[in-house]
Amino acid sequence: FHEECAKYCRCAVLVRGALWALAGWKSMLFLYLAETLWSIPPHPACAMFVTNHGSNMDDDTGGCVPSSSTYAGRWYSIFTLGTNYHCEHHDFPTIPLHRLGELRKIAPEFYRLGSTDNVFRIMKKVFAKPDFYACMDASIQ
Repeated sequence: FHEECAKYCRCAVLVRGALWALAGWKSMLFLYLAETLWSIPPHPACAMFVTNHGSNMDDDTGGCVPSSSTYAGRWYSIFTLGTNYHCEHHDFPTIPLHRLGELRKIAPEFYRLGSTDNVFRIMKKVFAKPDFYACMDASIQ
């Protein structure tokens, strides 16, 4: 794992260096701002990061499931470019994002049906109960 992370880091540094050399410092500023604004709560699409890692309890084992998919309707799926199919993506990482909705339809025994998730309610729960996020126990003893 460490070797893969180191390899990724070296490649990322090379790509950023090439961008700096070819397009100047503004290209780097754009990349950093785009990444930051994409992943902080004021940007609506950041809900995707928060909602996909909300905890649920497994009905069979009673254990915590640290990840979920958010089915908040077609427009939310389009807005987040299909990344709301989080579990489907991790189950079948080679299926293109635009085809994950079809996967959900053909395998209903593995993925919830319907599109009743409320993104704002999920985000409120995440910020009200920090241990809800990815099965983390945020309490300080």
